[in-house]
Amino acid sequence: MKKITDTILLFIAQGAYSGRFPIAPGTVGTVVGVLLYLLLRDLSPLWYGAACVGVTVLGTWAAGYADCMLGTKDSPSIVIDEIAGFLVAMFLIPFAWGFVVAGFILFRFFDILKPWPLDRLQDIPGGPGVMLDDIGAAVYTNVILQVAGYFFGKG
Repeated sequence: MKKITDTILLFIAQGAYSGRFPIAPGTVGTVVGVLLYLLLRDLSPLWYGAACVGVTVLGTWAAGYADCMLGTKDSPSIVIDEIAGFLVAMFLIPFAWGFVVAGFILFRFFDILKPWPLDRLQDIPGGPGVMLDDIGAAVYTNVILQVAGYFFGKG
């Protein structure tokens, strides 16, 4: 039973194993986040928000478990944080391909750069340390997209 649990949680933490991609696994994980967003984008804000919370909570548990299993701290193969982060980045953003592309670029920018205080969040141990800096990058991205949407209109 433990082997099944290990396999399932590693599958989740590694974003359906997209995190095993040898080049830029975080970017590949974000692409999985984009695909999941495209599946969920037509949900009501309540259900979309619930999906964001669900993926984040499940991801935090899976990422912490995977960290222990892999013997690492925030292994590059753990990309559930990018998936959850992209979903949060797009919360309440009207669908338009321009917003999706901008969200992808901004989210990757903030995730890689980790401006203050995001750089401090990754010091938190376990699953929360894996997830929170990406959720913070998502919030930065969402704020910029909200402002852009306000000033430039949808799409």
